[in-house]
Amino acid sequence: MNSKQEKGSTAKADGNKRVKKKVYENELFRMQLELVKMQEWVKKEGLKVVVIFEGRDAAGKGGVIKRITQHLSPRICRVVALPAPTEREKTQWYFQRYCVHLPAAGEITLFDRSWYNRAGVERVMGFCQEEEYREFMRSCPEFERMLVRSGIMVIKYWFSVSDDEQEKRFQSRLLEPHKRWKLSPMDLESRTRWVEYSKAKDEMFAHTDIKQAPWYVVNADDKRHARLNCIRHFLSLIPYKDLTPEPIKLPDRMDGIGYVRPPMSDQTFVPQFYPGESD
Repeated sequence: MNSKQEKGSTAKADGNKRVKKKVYENELFRMQLELVKMQEWVKKEGLKVVVIFEGRDAAGKGGVIKRITQHLSPRICRVVALPAPTEREKTQWYFQRYCVHLPAAGEITLFDRSWYNRAGVERVMGFCQEEEYREFMRSCPEFERMLVRSGIMVIKYWFSVSDDEQEKRFQSRLLEPHKRWKLSPMDLESRTRWVEYSKAKDEMFAHTDIKQAPWYVVNADDKRHARLNCIRHFLSLIPYKDLTPEPIKLPDRMDGIGYVRPPMSDQTFVPQFYPGESD
């Protein structure tokens, strides 16, 4: 998808009307139940799954990740969102700091941005040398093929958002205090380099859209559609079986014969402001 196509991605769900909120919530809840089933299958079969979420700032990656993980165990499905590399990490093999977060058997790792920082923000903002960038383009496909050969499933999503929609989301972050932390100086700088980011993305796809780990583009101009489409597609890539156990009966509690609780005055309680006085 080139920059012109990306700018023209404002059409929602191929011209269909927007999913109504109630329908969206019901469908999301249904799919989240399927994610729980898939998680249990991954654990039982010892699968190793890596999911990469990339895209422009404010494209909705974090929102999808939150919906995927909402009902999953953090011991099985972990989110990795690394900060800028330290001075020591800058001297390491480029992929080294990501490797420590790769899944073991029975685990899923969701990368909220990944090693593709080098092909995107580092490239556009000049945070890497030309030779470092070229080496990444050469080695990244081989690195991912190596992961796949080792038994790790690598799934890559690119969230495509139009210029107009990104602008709306940036304005929303400016107006809502609880979202302002999402708008960093780097985000603001990216606004002035839209075309450069489009070119970097196109070149990245040309080198790294490989058969073993292809890129899947999510039209993200409508958050509801993007979340449902992405989760549905993710579920389709892992053939799982329903391992829901039979209904469980809780055992009776043992009698606390002879046990005397200490007085309540010996404990320090959090002040109970809610509920407070009756209305």
